[in-house]
Amino acid sequence: MNPPSELTARVRRFTRTETWVHRSTAALMGLCVLTAACLYVPQFAELVGRRELVVRLHEWSGLLLPAPYLAGLASRAFRADLRRLNRFVPHDRTWLRSALRRSGPRPAGKFNAGQKLYAGWLGGAVLVMLGTGLLMWFTNLAPLTWRTGGTFVHDWLSLALGIVVAGHIARAWADPEARLGMRTGFVGREWAEREHGEWLP
Repeated sequence: MNPPSELTARVRRFTRTETWVHRSTAALMGLCVLTAACLYVPQFAELVGRRELVVRLHEWSGLLLPAPYLAGLASRAFRADLRRLNRFVPHDRTWLRSALRRSGPRPAGKFNAGQKLYAGWLGGAVLVMLGTGLLMWFTNLAPLTWRTGGTFVHDWLSLALGIVVAGHIARAWADPEARLGMRTGFVGREWAEREHGEWLP
C-alpha cells in the first residue's frame, strides 16, 4: 500500500473501464495498422507470408474496432469524458493559438484542445474506414464504381491514419506521466495542475 503522502499527491484521472477501453482500442488499432502494412508493403508481406491469415486478422480487427467504445458507453465516467471531448470551451481556443505560435499559455480541462481534435478526427476516420472496408469485404453490397471509390478512400485514409496514430504514440511517449495515467488511472497532482489546471477543483 502506498504511504498517505503519495496518495494525496496523486489524483484519479481515469476509471478502470476507461483504461480498458483505451487499451482494447489501441490493441485493435495496432493490429489494423500492422496487418495493413503487411498487405500493402511488399517487404513486410514477404517477411510475414500467410496473406490469407493477415487479411482475416485485418478484417476482423477493423470490424471489432468500435466494440470497446460501445461497451464503454455503459460507464457513466466514460460518457462524461465523451461529453468533455465533444465540447470546445474558450480556453481551448487559447490552447490552440498558443500551440500554433509555440508560445503562450495553454490552459486545458481534463482534455486539451489537441486531444479533443484528435479524438474527433479518429472517431470519424474509424467510421469511414469501417464503411469503406465493408464495401471491399462484401463485394455485393454496392456497384463497382462505389467499391472502386471506397478502395481509394480506404487506402489513402489508412495512410493518414497510420501517420496520425504514430504522432499520437510519439506524443504519449514524450510524456511519461500521461502514459502512467492511461495505464493506472492516476496522475501526479503537480502534473495535473500544470497540464490540465482547468480540470482540477
